[in-house]
Amino acid sequence: MSVAADHTGPWTVADVLALPEDRSVRYELLGESLVMSPAPGLRHQRASFRLHVAMDAATRAAGAPVEILEAINVTLPSGLVVPDIVVADAGATVDDGVSIDAEAVQLVVELVSPGNKTMDRKFKPIPHYWRLEFDPAPRLIITELENGRYVEQTTALSGEVTRLDAPVPLRDRPGRTRTAVTGTP
Repeated sequence: MSVAADHTGPWTVADVLALPEDRSVRYELLGESLVMSPAPGLRHQRASFRLHVAMDAATRAAGAPVEILEAINVTLPSGLVVPDIVVADAGATVDDGVSIDAEAVQLVVELVSPGNKTMDRKFKPIPHYWRLEFDPAPRLIITELENGRYVEQTTALSGEVTRLDAPVPLRDRPGRTRTAVTGTP
């Protein structure tokens, strides 16, 4: 953390990517401001893993040329973000880099936590944006970018069957959907 404390002047994407890897903190760059947030909690990580597994199985079954990644640096024209889950073009993930360009990202999934509720609703210029909210009841809000704004397409509620076709074809039984969405065993 001393690297961040010793930094002077505005931050750049290169500055943030040069920071040492630290699994207890997520570093994002919004404009020229470094934003640090603590590592996610257990409920968040459980749900993220299960949703990742469901999405990976669905894209493999469909033969989609994408890769599902968790907590990867995504370089935007306006900075750098670390979404919870990213669906990226498979060709863009061939190199073992430390970030992926936003142009190669088809979908971002954010799991909303109390500390990041405001951040998770902004700053993600990606064609598809899913937001998993836990409170007051678990739900997956499916949005698409239209004229520079995310427009809600549908909401998948825990325990209900919701079919999603683009960009990830998810069709699941209610119990499995509930597990992926809520993070409960």
